[in-house]
Amino acid sequence: MTLPTAYMAPKAWYEAYFAAQGEVLIEVQESFVKQTYRNRCLIHDAQGHEVTLTVPVLKVEHKQLTRDVQISYQQHWQHQHWMALRSAYGKSPYWDYYADFFAPFYERETKWLIDLNEGLHDVIIRLLRNKPDSPTAPLKRTEQFVLTDLEKYWGDGTSILDELMENGPIE
Repeated sequence: MTLPTAYMAPKAWYEAYFAAQGEVLIEVQESFVKQTYRNRCLIHDAQGHEVTLTVPVLKVEHKQLTRDVQISYQQHWQHQHWMALRSAYGKSPYWDYYADFFAPFYERETKWLIDLNEGLHDVIIRLLRNKPDSPTAPLKRTEQFVLTDLEKYWGDGTSILDELMENGPIE
């Protein structure tokens, strides 16, 4: 199975990941598609309003492969995202337990979008499986473009974080 990279992916992405039979590849050879969940996620704040969090990327003059997308730090997006997460989930049942797993991603700079997404994915998988201190198998990246309908993994777009913070692990 081949999945697109995603910033704190939607629930549908994780449903496909867990249902996969065999190896899961992350598509990194595609041309980077702007305004998708590759560098943004949708969460719901404490009042139930949708909030879109976008990781800004460096602009280039030409098309680039997803594997080559670099994160921009000209804006203070990490602080903004952390405050939004804390505001949205601060009173949820699992925030106090899970916050420390996510904090490092908002305290240090990561050069490549794919590395940020995979690091967050690793944390989310461990928390969903209720094995926070156990490493997961590393995701493999595609070595050539795999033609598939990657957009079907977005579902309604809501990040898995809404469910994770409210309901905790699935296993």
